Amino acid sequence: MNGVELALRTLDQGERHLTGELADLAERHRAEHEIHHVAADLATWSEEHVERLREAAARHDLDLDTPQDAHFAAFGTSHPATLATLPDPGLLLLRDLREVHLAATRNSLHWEMLAQVAQASKDTALLSLASFCHPRTLRQMRWTNTMIKNLSPQVLAAL
Repeated sequence: MNGVELALRTLDQGERHLTGELADLAERHRAEHEIHHVAADLATWSEEHVERLREAAARHDLDLDTPQDAHFAAFGTSHPATLATLPDPGLLLLRDLREVHLAATRNSLHWEMLAQVAQASKDTALLSLASFCHPRTLRQMRWTNTMIKNLSPQVLAAL
C-alpha cells in the first residue's frame, strides 16, 4: 500500500462515518430546525466527498471496498461510538455535536495529508480534490464549534 492509497482509504472511511454522524444528528434533533436542516445539508457535502474520493480511487486503480491491509488497520480512523443514554435532550445534542466535530476534525487532518502527498507526487487531480473538499470540512467544523459554544452555557448551567 502506498501513501495515496492509505490517504484515500482513510478519507473514504472518515467521510462515510461523518455522513452517518451528521444524518443521525439531523434525525435525532428534528425538533431543532437549524440543527436538523444544517446537519442534513452538511451530510450531503460528505456524501459528495465520498463520491469524489471513489472517482479518485478509480483513477488510481484502487477499489475502496476491498479489504484493508495491516498498514491501514494500524493507521485506522474508526473509533467505537459510545452512545450513552442521556436523559437530557440538551446533553444528547451536545454529545452529538461533539462527535460530529471530532469526526470532521479527523477528516480535516486527513484532507491535509492527502494534499501533502498529492503535492509531493505532483498529482494535480488529487490536489484539486483536497482543495475542493477540505474547506467544506473546515466549514463543518466551524458550524459544530459554533453550535457547541452557543448551546453549552444553557445546557450545562441548567444541570
